[in-house]
Amino acid sequence: MINSKIYKDRCIFRAVLSVTLSFMCVVCLLKMQLVSHAQAIDTCAIASAHPDATAAGCEVLRGGGNAFDAAIAVTAALGVVEPYSSGLGGGGFYLLHEAGSGRDIFLDAREMAPQLATESLYLDESGKAVPEWSREGPLAAAIPGIPAALQHLSEHYSKLSLAESFQPAIKLAEHGFKVDLRFVRAVGWVEKRIRKFPRAESIFFKGGEVFELGQVLKQPELAKTLVALAKDVDSFYHGKIAREMVDFVTAAGGNWTLEDLERYEVKEREPVVIEFNGAKIVTAPLPSSGGLVMAQIFHILDGFSFYNQSSSMQAHLVIEAMRRGYNDRARFMGDPDFINAPVHLLSSAAYAQKRAKSIDLNAATDSLSLPTVFDLTLEGEETTHFSIVDEHGNRVAATLSINGPFGSGMVAGDTGIVLNNHMDDFSIGIGQGNSYQLIGNRANGIEAYKRPLSSMSPTFVENDEGVLVIGTPGGSRIISMVVLSILEYLGPNAPVTDTLVSLPRYHHQYLPDRVQIEPESFNKEWVADLKRRGHNVQVYRRKWGNMQAVHCPKFQQNCVILSDPRGRQGVVF
Repeated sequence: MINSKIYKDRCIFRAVLSVTLSFMCVVCLLKMQLVSHAQAIDTCAIASAHPDATAAGCEVLRGGGNAFDAAIAVTAALGVVEPYSSGLGGGGFYLLHEAGSGRDIFLDAREMAPQLATESLYLDESGKAVPEWSREGPLAAAIPGIPAALQHLSEHYSKLSLAESFQPAIKLAEHGFKVDLRFVRAVGWVEKRIRKFPRAESIFFKGGEVFELGQVLKQPELAKTLVALAKDVDSFYHGKIAREMVDFVTAAGGNWTLEDLERYEVKEREPVVIEFNGAKIVTAPLPSSGGLVMAQIFHILDGFSFYNQSSSMQAHLVIEAMRRGYNDRARFMGDPDFINAPVHLLSSAAYAQKRAKSIDLNAATDSLSLPTVFDLTLEGEETTHFSIVDEHGNRVAATLSINGPFGSGMVAGDTGIVLNNHMDDFSIGIGQGNSYQLIGNRANGIEAYKRPLSSMSPTFVENDEGVLVIGTPGGSRIISMVVLSILEYLGPNAPVTDTLVSLPRYHHQYLPDRVQIEPESFNKEWVADLKRRGHNVQVYRRKWGNMQAVHCPKFQQNCVILSDPRGRQGVVF
């Protein structure tokens, strides 16, 4: 069973049709048996942000691969068809469920600061942060983690060779793909940035002009790199490709060294586990802030008979819980290999209950009355997510990113690899503002070989109804989006429909002290009630997120693929 919608807008008809057809390909005729299920499932399910990436994963599954092989294929393909969102030059998190052992594993492939990075890297002579230095160009790029993640998945969890899983992506890079509305709009967003770098401009513009919808983009240099990595992925960190990237970055004024690449390693970490409303929620630990913030939100809501409240009261409680969770994000969270965050405290129900005592049911809390922090950090919105369940019950939720659209704007030499700008996710200047206005502290300050704090939150939800594999891009709003969808999923008698990924969204992140809501999404009475309680409600200029989910219900034949219509319309980043 695949849920889909028909869109009337003629300008996006072809893109919508392409997505629909691609998602149809995920109905692979495989016999599935989820470990927690007594019933066979007939659908192999992949939900990703691009139809060609979904098709790549399905091709690998049909060829005998498992969910982890498919994750490699989808990751590689997304790097080709969504170069504005992710790729070999970026990083991300993979949440894995191994059906045979029943283990949940969190794979940390977050980028790492180079050894020459310091807290003053992006400060001018007066000590003021210069945001452009961390957002574009050679100093913006952290050491990528995606190739190491693919190698790790291949060596420890997959059935097929890396070369087999890379084949669909290689074909897409060699033969090209038709650009969609999201690609055209992503280029438009950062056109000036891309045009600063000749190599990137030559790839992502057609004869110097912006690609038109439906034109074919070929990336032969990226194809050659993928072929080389399929033979020896370690060459990204220790071989020819490593040397080419370092030479390029240093020549452009950056600070990478070969030692930086050689020292990079993927880390397996224990996921955060939350019990809420009869469900087990498995999600991301530090250096993602998602799990700890979500733990506090759900534990707070658990004390207020959440599902018995009116919709506006529910929103008030969620906003107040978000306010406190994001406040602790700013106070305590960072790379666990560098800071000793009070993880057990922050994830405990007892701590959340103490935080909940300050919530007034009739009035918004003034964020500045909560404990104050001093430094601001950035976090990009252009990210991607995919969810996979295979015939054996193995599952993957992966959220990947190069940070802003097209990352740093730079393509590393002749490799075809777009370099991230994730150095921007560190606290680049104490007490200084930024475009996303997300609050951080010294726990997220820049240090050599440190990983920046993230909001990426790939998540599993398990209860008596089945298993939900979910995640989304969206920068600092990722956590709030995942929370709202889980609350919808776990609500009384809530059917699993496209509503889970398309429901209206609101967000609060402690500071700035305002509630952001999507345009044309909430009725006047709902908004008026929030304002009456003292919330500063801001209608955001556009919608956000591109959620991808798979739901596998118990005692039914088909998994359901849920793909956010916002992404199909090409209206969000």
